[in-house]
Amino acid sequence: MSFFPVCRPRRLRKTQAVRNQVAETVLRTEDLMYPVFVVHGENIKKEINGMPGQYHYSLDRLPELINEIEKAGILSIMLFGIPAKKDRYASENYTDNGIVQKAIRLIKTLSPALVIATDVCLCAYTEDGHCGITHNGQIDNDQTLDILQKTAVSHAQSGADIVAPSGMMDGMIQAMRQGLDQNDFSDVMIMSYAVKYASAFYGPFRGACGSEPTGDRKSYQMDYRNKKEARKEARMDQEEGADFLMVKPALSYLDIIQDVVEHSTLPVAAYHVSGEYAMIKAAAGNGWVDEKAIVIESLTSIKRAGAKIILTYYALDVAQWLAET
Repeated sequence: MSFFPVCRPRRLRKTQAVRNQVAETVLRTEDLMYPVFVVHGENIKKEINGMPGQYHYSLDRLPELINEIEKAGILSIMLFGIPAKKDRYASENYTDNGIVQKAIRLIKTLSPALVIATDVCLCAYTEDGHCGITHNGQIDNDQTLDILQKTAVSHAQSGADIVAPSGMMDGMIQAMRQGLDQNDFSDVMIMSYAVKYASAFYGPFRGACGSEPTGDRKSYQMDYRNKKEARKEARMDQEEGADFLMVKPALSYLDIIQDVVEHSTLPVAAYHVSGEYAMIKAAAGNGWVDEKAIVIESLTSIKRAGAKIILTYYALDVAQWLAET
């Protein structure tokens, strides 16, 4: 008689019902955060080049989007603003009449329970597309901290629940936490893009925000060859007062997500970025992949790596797909 295994793992894969009951990782709509791009003007819902299905919205077109987000059961959004004018000091980033500030106030009247996170970065607001103030071709880290602090306070005054610095400046969390606390916004959370790599996957986003930099951002965003450095950056931001840590991009950095999760006590978010989105859209558009299947698998892998929140352009689609299953 030939060898007959006592253990047959396939028994637990026999039917969909059994597979669902023993699944170790289950993607939920509650895991998702949706990026929203807001612009000045009226009656604007303009598709973003390189990001099919994603749009720039003027304030008067936001109600339809917020209604869709609410109906989908998505709990949170990340706001990105495109200013009316760029300048050396990213001044619209911290003015009361900035596009993000206006959007926050409007959304809070439309959906008070929706969690609003704001991207606190300079790249869309500076003339050279950099995430910091430049002098003689170099980023002035400490002067940039002053701008980030003012921006965080301005967003909090407008009603933001979470401020999310993404510029990878040294000391950015401490500066923002001090500014928030000193202005009676101690309850406003900070979601730090603690581990943000200098990646080629950001291309479509830079087009969406008009933030293609002069030169590159390798002097402040992380080298993708480094892993231990991610642990260091995450630890520093946790010690400075961050409430969440973000890893960006996601799919090429699943090992980094897992490592940060294992070495931090904070919840970790991951950004499924524009290039990752665009590649799937392009392949699906050519009939090369099953879009729904590959997206669900991809986002589940991000959650399996340990991410509590997944910031993804697919959030609305995934919410609908999950509701149908």
